[in-house]
Amino acid sequence: MEKPEILKRLTRQLRGKGDKEPSKNALIYLRKFGIIEQDSLKLTEKGKKRNEMSPGERAKDRASKYGGRKNDPSDYVYDAKTNQATLRYGKTR
Repeated sequence: MEKPEILKRLTRQLRGKGDKEPSKNALIYLRKFGIIEQDSLKLTEKGKKRNEMSPGERAKDRASKYGGRKNDPSDYVYDAKTNQATLRYGKTR
C-alpha cells in the first residue's frame, strides 16, 4: 500500500527538523490524532479530509481549534515560511 500524502509531508517536515526517526514518528503522530488507522496505512475519515487540505488550510484549522478563541479558520492569515496561521488584526470573538 502506498503511503498517504499527509504521511509523506509530515515525514519530510520531521526530517527537516533533524528527527532521527521521521517515518516512525510521523506514523505515531498521525495515528495518535486519528488521521491514519492503527493497524494499517489507511486514512480515517478525518485523515481523508486533512489529506485534501492545503498546508494553509491545515494551519488555519489548527489555529482556530487550539487558539483559545472561537474563531473561524477564515479569520486567520497563513505564513508559508513558518507554516503557522495567525489571527487577522481586529478579529476577536
